[in-house]
Amino acid sequence: MDSTRSAPLKEPPEAEDGNIEYKLKLVNPSQYRFEHLVTQMKWRLQEGRGEAVYQIGVEDNGLLVGLAEEEMRASLKTLHRMAEKVGADITVLREREVDYDSDTPRKITEVLVRKVPDNQQFLDLRVAVLGNVDSGKSTLLGVLTQGELDNGRGRARLNLFRHLHEIQSGRTSSISFEILGFNSKGEVVNYSDSRTAEEICESSSKMITFIDLAGHHKYLHTTIFGLTSYCPDCALLLVSANTGIAGTTREHLGLALALKVPFFIVVSKVDLCAKTTVERTVRQLERVLKQPGCHKVPMLVTSEDDAVTAAQQFAQSPNVTPIFTLSSVSGESLDLLKVFLNILPPLTNSKEQEELMQQLTEFQVDEIYTVPEVGTVVGGTLSSGICREGDQLVVGPTDDGCFLELRVCSIQRNRSACRVLRAGQAATLALGDFDRALLRKGMVMVSPEMNPTICSVFEAEIVLLFHATTFRRGFQVTVHVGNVRQTAVVEKIHAKDKLRTGEKAVVRFRFLKHPEYLKVGAKLLFREGVTKGIGHVTDVQAIAAGEAQANMGF
Repeated sequence: MDSTRSAPLKEPPEAEDGNIEYKLKLVNPSQYRFEHLVTQMKWRLQEGRGEAVYQIGVEDNGLLVGLAEEEMRASLKTLHRMAEKVGADITVLREREVDYDSDTPRKITEVLVRKVPDNQQFLDLRVAVLGNVDSGKSTLLGVLTQGELDNGRGRARLNLFRHLHEIQSGRTSSISFEILGFNSKGEVVNYSDSRTAEEICESSSKMITFIDLAGHHKYLHTTIFGLTSYCPDCALLLVSANTGIAGTTREHLGLALALKVPFFIVVSKVDLCAKTTVERTVRQLERVLKQPGCHKVPMLVTSEDDAVTAAQQFAQSPNVTPIFTLSSVSGESLDLLKVFLNILPPLTNSKEQEELMQQLTEFQVDEIYTVPEVGTVVGGTLSSGICREGDQLVVGPTDDGCFLELRVCSIQRNRSACRVLRAGQAATLALGDFDRALLRKGMVMVSPEMNPTICSVFEAEIVLLFHATTFRRGFQVTVHVGNVRQTAVVEKIHAKDKLRTGEKAVVRFRFLKHPEYLKVGAKLLFREGVTKGIGHVTDVQAIAAGEAQANMGF
């Protein structure tokens, strides 16, 4: 609990949109005023996609006035009635004392109001987990999602591995998904009471889906695919306290910055080293974050109060980077990370999601499976529109540039059945007896009326981040655009013969194998060995289905 013993402090003035509401006091409102307050609460909940933060004792201009105990109790009682009226739950996040020229102590109370929107099962946040090999990514996720501390020899991570070679080597090579739930009172819901994934989904009003990405350098292509394709809301960068910034840590940090994914940092294994070593690692991180290329504002989280502030500031400003120091073995400071994840609001506002939902359906195919008695199943993200059971869609492009008709038989989100899928949500769709051999990662499923454009030649404005010699025509690179990953050859560099590290240019690429579905403006990342570059698509040379093979040079 924070005590402020100075002149009245100020918060920034209240914003019209967003999910934070300032209230000086809510003592015995009239019926008309009460109805108005309830309408206002519905608006804030809609803005925060089911979550809102009320600061009681703060004027609309942000002045921290505070309330005496009696008034605060009455205000919280009114807030409780308002929440009941809209079917929400409230949790007190923190109380702060302010000094406001009075003899009686005055306090400000911050309250989290949470309600699952009527049109969905739960709030969903996707967090990509990055970090060097052996920094403890899978172990931390095992501890968070299983609710049991590690034994120091990697027992917690065994539940997360998908392949035999991962269990034997203790290293992740594939992308796995783990879920952590919070109920409407802010309590953790995980596998600890031998719950199934379905039970976690049913009892949670907020779900954090962790995308566990590989840390080893040879699996870097898998890590990039996870960051570009699964559209995470934010990333968690794990750094081991005893090794500091080592191996692929810098590369993962660079990827998050290049793809503009907001991230927070967790320094793990603090039980293994002295306090001075932990402090040295934190100082090293702060130094890197403040460098001109990063322009981040590091914020070390050492108390529950810091965790609440960090969650709110992280959502409001992409430059704030919270840093947590914890141990998966002793459990030290693990609760601070849980507080942060519980309060962290959705990073896209409701208006953006509404606009995306108005568009035609577009689903990115990231994974393909065959499930006994279900048939072919695809996993991925709905980037726009709405998808329902029974919808007729087209999938493509195939090698010859065609789109094939199919029907969505059923939908699952986080392992539990779901009727309707909305823009921005990840899910698996069952396609019945559709031939799996016709599908591949990188395809899209779209509304038939979209008339999708495909291309084998496209142009992009790029920045060459690193290249050992000069980058010129005929050079081959692996291009990542969203869920598309394919080798492309450089056909032309506009206005230049060659490029060196740090230079910018518009480049024309041609895919080598088959045409792809690309959109102008999409973020692009390419690599080949040590060569790396980023940019965005500026032009696509659309081709009709019949022309595809001729254009690919077949």
